[in-house]
Amino acid sequence: MKKLILALAIVFSAGMLTAQTIPNVQLKDASGKTVNTADLVGKGKPVIISFWATWCSPCKRELNNYTEYYEDWQDEFGVELIAVSVDDQRTANRVAPYINSVEWPYTILLDPNRDFGRAMQVNNVPHTFLVDAEGNVVWQNNNYSDGDEEEMYEQLSKL
Repeated sequence: MKKLILALAIVFSAGMLTAQTIPNVQLKDASGKTVNTADLVGKGKPVIISFWATWCSPCKRELNNYTEYYEDWQDEFGVELIAVSVDDQRTANRVAPYINSVEWPYTILLDPNRDFGRAMQVNNVPHTFLVDAEGNVVWQNNNYSDGDEEEMYEQLSKL
């Protein structure tokens, strides 16, 4: 009986280790162009997807701090960062002025109905995913603390 339970536990665990992939959701970028999220990954380079909002201080701090490292990460790993705003209809008008003021070098997508967030099981922000060159989510972080850039660098180095 113990062997059967152990075998079931191993089979169940193996199923849990299946890599998460990026769902197919239509979003708009900051200029109003429609983007299919599944088309953003699997192009032979890693992608960081960071869910954020204008009302979320840790989100803005994370993305502002990543700006300092982004050019080096692009040179070393070829990574692209996509910042997905989850601002809803009440705060969506704050996104453009904010991103214009900080001049982030990232692709900005808008997810006002949180369709992409729900598909990625994002319950709160900041929530950051690292996707490998084949399009598999290999790491995620559901928070931000100063210094998380070093963790991101380590994760990028593993790819």
